Amino acid sequence: MISISSSGSFDKTLSFLTRAKSGEAFRDLERYGQIGVDALASATPVSSGKTSQSWRYRVIRSRGRYGLEWYNTNVNDGANIAILIQYGHGTGTGGYVSGYDYINPAIRPIFAKIEADIWEKVKS
Repeated sequence: MISISSSGSFDKTLSFLTRAKSGEAFRDLERYGQIGVDALASATPVSSGKTSQSWRYRVIRSRGRYGLEWYNTNVNDGANIAILIQYGHGTGTGGYVSGYDYINPAIRPIFAKIEADIWEKVKS
């Protein structure tokens, strides 16, 4: 036989869920978006500076779901330059330029900050 017991109150949990439902718990996504843009811009290797200056973000709100997306608008001949730098690419003369992982190290601390901040909101 399995039994479950609980003591205390679920007031904090219910309060958080109410705030989450209203979207209040996610209002900082705009701030995190800009922090991420700044981190990505400073981590992007600079040749002309166009790729580092082309980072943007958008907060996605749809059917009670929230998301944060970073993207780069520097596209040349249909190829996103930030992705070419990250993963590498072939050259027009048959060569290959190796990728340089700059996105993940730049954005990882932002994810950790978001996670820590949300956890604090859950606990409070």
